[in-house]
Amino acid sequence: MESIKEIYKIGHGPSSSHTMGPKKAAEKFLAENSDAAKYEVTLYGSLAATGKGHLTDFAIEQSFGSRPLQIIWEPKTFLPRHPNAMCFKALSSQGDLLKEWTCYSVGGGAIIDDYTKSETIDVYEHTSMSEILDWCNRNGKSFWEYVEEFEEQDIWDYLEEVLQVMFQSIKRGLHSDGVLPGGLKLPRKANSFNTRGRNFATPFKRRSQLFSYALAVMEENASGGKIVAAPTCGASGVMPAILKYFQKTHHTDKRSVIRALATAGLIGNLVKTNASISGAEVGCQGEVGTACAMASGAATQMMGGTIHQIEYSAEMGLEHHLGLTCDPVAGLVQIPCIERNAFAAERAVSHNNYALLTDGRHRISFDEVVETMYKTGIDLQSKYRETSEGGLAIFDALPNC
Repeated sequence: MESIKEIYKIGHGPSSSHTMGPKKAAEKFLAENSDAAKYEVTLYGSLAATGKGHLTDFAIEQSFGSRPLQIIWEPKTFLPRHPNAMCFKALSSQGDLLKEWTCYSVGGGAIIDDYTKSETIDVYEHTSMSEILDWCNRNGKSFWEYVEEFEEQDIWDYLEEVLQVMFQSIKRGLHSDGVLPGGLKLPRKANSFNTRGRNFATPFKRRSQLFSYALAVMEENASGGKIVAAPTCGASGVMPAILKYFQKTHHTDKRSVIRALATAGLIGNLVKTNASISGAEVGCQGEVGTACAMASGAATQMMGGTIHQIEYSAEMGLEHHLGLTCDPVAGLVQIPCIERNAFAAERAVSHNNYALLTDGRHRISFDEVVETMYKTGIDLQSKYRETSEGGLAIFDALPNC
């Protein structure tokens, strides 16, 4: 498996697969073909279907600057490797093809092509939760210690930066008002949720805080603000909300929070390796479901859970999102994405509580749920996988708030 740094990508929203990924691919292609007279980019499948709402064209145009560029949209054409496909072409002044590159934005800002399986080299020798649990049991280690064993020494500095960006996005979101960009005219709610929540008694006050943290990050993401894809931009509000909630409510110290980030990254890494975190490939279960699994495991670790209770909590996080479709209204990462993050954070708290009431033993393993999620996602019709052709996306969501 790759480093967990690949699960936590720092960048700007609104979409890791439709914004961050295409921007990275464009920059790579341009760097290798800077002498061409003009360029052509064809977007296929999900990238073409919801690219306008996700600012895909804007991200690519930014990368090419003032160079002549034509973007072609092919929403009905799906390439075999992945629904998020792009074909870059470098052309001479006479229109002759100089270089062509087909690549895929596979989620979380990662880019692969027909000759690669992943962007980076593997750093972990195990690829399943059962193998990692076995290693931890044999060595008397916890999940975060497993991460420390295999990652480079700078992993803790990187995770500290990730935490800082996460908390900064919460702070900015809580202090921002106005309407989110896009045709839905959706008003920001994080500030009002946080303000109203202060007037309530516990536990409603705490729940209001949790909601406001998740909303704050997702509203920043929808505005193109700086966030951490965890594991994607569309699910970037769940982890920050849980970490901030535990720091504030349970006074969890910074070191424990960062260790929880490591464990959560490991959980997300397993889903990415054995299934998918791409909404275009497996629906929202791969994005918000994975984020909930990560947050559930992190929460249980911060509450002193055993590795088996952590595994159980993460399993529930994914299991209870099985079948969740990706159907963004108007192709924007707003409805239902923003609310889903808030409720996934709430579920993570519940999964933690439930897991801690058990000894960690249960019938369906995390590995089995990951396999089930992937099969379920592949079985979903394409209109429920980030094409905005089905589900909630078919409704014209006029302003009514």
